[in-house]
Amino acid sequence: MPNPRNSDLEGILLVDKPKEWTSHDVVAKLRNYLKVKKTGHAGTLDPMATGLLIIMIGKATKVSQYLMSQDKIYTGTVLLGIKTDSQDADGQVIEERPLPEDLEAATIQSTLNTFKGDQYQLPPMFSAKKINGQPLYKQARKGKEVEREPRIINVTSFQLTHYESPSFDFKVHCSKGTYVRTLAHDTGEKLQCGAHLSALRRTAIGSMKIDQAHTLDKILTLSENEIKELLLPVYKAVPSYVL
Repeated sequence: MPNPRNSDLEGILLVDKPKEWTSHDVVAKLRNYLKVKKTGHAGTLDPMATGLLIIMIGKATKVSQYLMSQDKIYTGTVLLGIKTDSQDADGQVIEERPLPEDLEAATIQSTLNTFKGDQYQLPPMFSAKKINGQPLYKQARKGKEVEREPRIINVTSFQLTHYESPSFDFKVHCSKGTYVRTLAHDTGEKLQCGAHLSALRRTAIGSMKIDQAHTLDKILTLSENEIKELLLPVYKAVPSYVL
């Protein structure tokens, strides 16, 4: 474990977030292990999601906004025919519908193509977005619906990678602030059978890829010097930024 008085750890650590951990859980665990007060993440992943989580340590926290503004790439699975209140597998089922008998991969891909480009997306109630200082999910858990403003997002590509009824796999390249589970939900609405996101993995943020990341289990076994070797200097992630 790093020295309790350690203060010179600085840089960007790429973590492969495990399922059922919140992004805050990962930050708290690493802050405690690394003994560094300035620690944060650049882009929340829901507990059911896995994949690339950028952890900023020390002065690297100053580039948080830049890193959060980068495009993201995700892979995942959508389960058709079942809607949930959270739009993903962690929610409660609120409706079930039959799939169209003639539903084919080509129809699904055609539907996914309709999401490409700039568009307005309504943030889901089960989200960390704050309105009047309170996360929406706290209101949602009380069964309340809060008025919220749609926001502009951009989907560069939305590709079907496998279809075996009643679910399909996908890969999506999208802008910051995009709720992939809302894309899944809206796809189900367009197909008139309902749907929810059943699996999600983030594979890239800007130029940083999941194959550069390290599992939390591995990181928590490393010495201070070994962790230093894993840290990316800020200039590699943000070439134009000077600390």
